Amino acid sequence: MPLTLGLNTNPLVNRFAEPADLIDAIAHDIKIRDVQLTHEFINPSWPASVIRRLTREMQMALDRTGVRITSGMTGPYGRLNHFGHPDADVRRYYVEWFKTFADITADLGGHAVGTQFAIMTHKDFDNEVRREELTKIAIDCWAEVAEHAKQAGLDYVYWEPMSVGREFGDTITSAMALQQRLTDTNMATPMWMMADIDHGDVTSSNPADYDPYAWAEAVPTVSPIIHIKQSLMDKGGHRPFIAEYNQNGRIQPALLLDVLYKGGAKDNQICLELSFKERDPTDYQVVEQIAESVAFWAPHIDSGVQDLNI
Repeated sequence: MPLTLGLNTNPLVNRFAEPADLIDAIAHDIKIRDVQLTHEFINPSWPASVIRRLTREMQMALDRTGVRITSGMTGPYGRLNHFGHPDADVRRYYVEWFKTFADITADLGGHAVGTQFAIMTHKDFDNEVRREELTKIAIDCWAEVAEHAKQAGLDYVYWEPMSVGREFGDTITSAMALQQRLTDTNMATPMWMMADIDHGDVTSSNPADYDPYAWAEAVPTVSPIIHIKQSLMDKGGHRPFIAEYNQNGRIQPALLLDVLYKGGAKDNQICLELSFKERDPTDYQVVEQIAESVAFWAPHIDSGVQDLNI
């Protein structure tokens, strides 16, 4: 299968809330088929009856438009300690939370669910013994979620390498080492990486650790989904692929595709993870600029527009 283009719904959180409104905008205005749905639209913490009703409403919108939910991911309000929290009761809450998230994602036709591996406090991460103890606990938490995800019908769970050590995977070496450890754990369903090529430790002595092209070549065989955004030298934000930023942006299609294929990319989803400040006039340009970003990539990666009912 060829590479496919996906859209993470982070920038649509709060700007859209009703399932039909969200999915119609993605189909008719943004014109992309595959979506990584963030948890804010159907929050696993909500009452079961609300989750069921909104899931049905979203499924109807998906059937009507041809948009596909391909995975579930925590959104901008979900970057939390989760399985790295020092309190066992809080970790237990999130194990059950992610099981519900797996159910929602599976009900909508998705194949995977994930977030960061674990986020630790400074206190716990800086204590080597406690860090290893919590790492083992986090792996056990993920194994339990993976077991449930398999029963729900998902193909895999995933973790996202970040940019500081206490959020894990801040260098290419450490990300690949953790991925190998997770692979060796032999969970019920595989746990893969979901790399963001704009992440990485900017204080690393190895420039590759904050080079998006080095990440893009290193991860394709272990990262079925790869996040991208336009990257400038200042690493100042999740910029869209619009003319203003593409002119001096580091991420250019021909160069990126070349290193992705060198790294073994085959059927990966290349997923736009963009961000826009809540400032005018930007706030009302979000859909327009996401659509321009999709149009920028569509000649190079299958956006699925041909499958939409528009």
